[in-house]
Formats: sequence, C-alpha cells, structure tokens
Amino acid sequence: MKLILSTHNVTLTDAIEQHVLDKLEKLEHIDRWLLDARVTLERDHTAHSPAKQFKCGIRVGIRGNDLYAEDAEADLYAAIDRTIAKLSAQVRKKHNKAKAKKHSVAATLKERRRAA
Repeated sequence: MKLILSTHNVTLTDAIEQHVLDKLEKLEHIDRWLLDARVTLERDHTAHSPAKQFKCGIRVGIRGNDLYAEDAEADLYAAIDRTIAKLSAQVRKKHNKAKAKKHSVAATLKERRRAA
C-alpha cells in the first residue's frame, strides 16, 4: 500500500510514523485491496477546546469510492487510534456487503438450478 503522510504544525518523528504504519498494517490485514492511504496530522493551537488539540484525517483509496475518517483528540496517538478504528469499521462494512452480495447471488442461482 502506498502511504502519503503529511503534517501541519506537528513535528514528524520516527515513533509517530511507525505508529501510523503499524495501525495501517492492521487495516490492510482486513482488506488486502487497499491501494493507498493519505494521512494528515494537524495541531490546532487556536482550538477553542484544549481537549481537541490534535487532529488526524485518513483517506484510503480502494476500488470504488474512497473511505475517509477523521478525529480530534488531546493526544495525537489517541487521535490516530480513533481514526483507524473508524476506518476499520468502514472497511469491514464494505467487505461484509460484498460478501453478502456474493452469497445472495449464489443462493439465487442455486434456487434456479433446483427449480429447473
């Protein structure tokens, strides 16, 4: 999977980059057809609430429509974790829909063969 990691008002360290890579690897484990991921990490120093200081947004390119999730937290690592959790739910939903469609088509064909 291709990764584009950009930051705004955040110093990108090896630990942050490795944390993002580890989390995206788990996401890729769910669906191996993920093409690319664009990760944006931001720090908003003018936030109205200090509890929502760091923001993480991830856009995952797959076949069909891209998936996007973002979250804002006081801790950057927590923002990354929550964003990945939201994305994994979207990937699982898309994967389960595809499997259900495949099974319903197979069941319909089986009924047609049985009736004939």
